[in-house]
Amino acid sequence: MGKEFIVGVTGASGIIYARRFLDILTQSAKVHLIISETAKTIAYHEGVDLNGVKATYYNNTTMAAKISSGSFKHDGMVIIPCSTKSLSAIVHGYSSTLISRVADVTLKERRKCILVLREMPFNRTHIQNMLVAHDTGATIFVASPAFYYRPTKISDLVDMVVARVLDHLSVDHDLKVAWEGL
Repeated sequence: MGKEFIVGVTGASGIIYARRFLDILTQSAKVHLIISETAKTIAYHEGVDLNGVKATYYNNTTMAAKISSGSFKHDGMVIIPCSTKSLSAIVHGYSSTLISRVADVTLKERRKCILVLREMPFNRTHIQNMLVAHDTGATIFVASPAFYYRPTKISDLVDMVVARVLDHLSVDHDLKVAWEGL
């Protein structure tokens, strides 16, 4: 396992994206995982089990974790799903949780940082925050799956979003959702 990633799961609906992403990512990379308390509540409500993922778990309140330092080398961070509250904290440098602190450090160190937003619609503040995050170096994803490959199940829609995130991390996968032309 040569690659090493940090994954944050925050309190937006769509925890199924996080679970599927983690299941695939942990097959080929070392993962450091932070799950917010709100994400745990939403996971329970949505019927998604985040336990048993092959990862090193961190408490979102443990600000002194080794991953909170710029000296901790990693290949990127993904927050999936990323709530607009977390987006706001990240772009304004409000590092009150381990997730927002690690994202802040990831961006200041110019490492890959992917924020997978799931909420909609967006108001002007959300859109401005996305632009600031982009200008700071983050890649903004909206969990908006395509339909060109004719998905028939919810898992197909989830796989499309997960595949795009994995592609941006240069992580190999066998999800068959790429555009193949007409």
